[in-house]
Amino acid sequence: MKFRPLHDRVVLRRIEGEEKTKGGIIIPDTVKEKPQEGEVVAVGPGARDEAGKINPLEVKPGDRVLFGKWSGTEVKIDGQDLLIMKESDIMGVVA
Repeated sequence: MKFRPLHDRVVLRRIEGEEKTKGGIIIPDTVKEKPQEGEVVAVGPGARDEAGKINPLEVKPGDRVLFGKWSGTEVKIDGQDLLIMKESDIMGVVA
């Protein structure tokens, strides 16, 4: 990828949800919610504190994370639909 996020920004790829319920009912696209889980693609170097020291980010490329429903900015880079958000918008890493 030819994009490098700055500061405490993170680039994510959404992980698509299930196409049907556990009972076998197929969910149409019109009622599907956007997934709130994604895979980290790239991370910035970190945010600076008051002293000017860089604090590295806790997430790394390849991590599966959960984020808020309205978090981030949707962008298209190299033909891929991605999200860019601050690390603080990420709720946690899925183990």
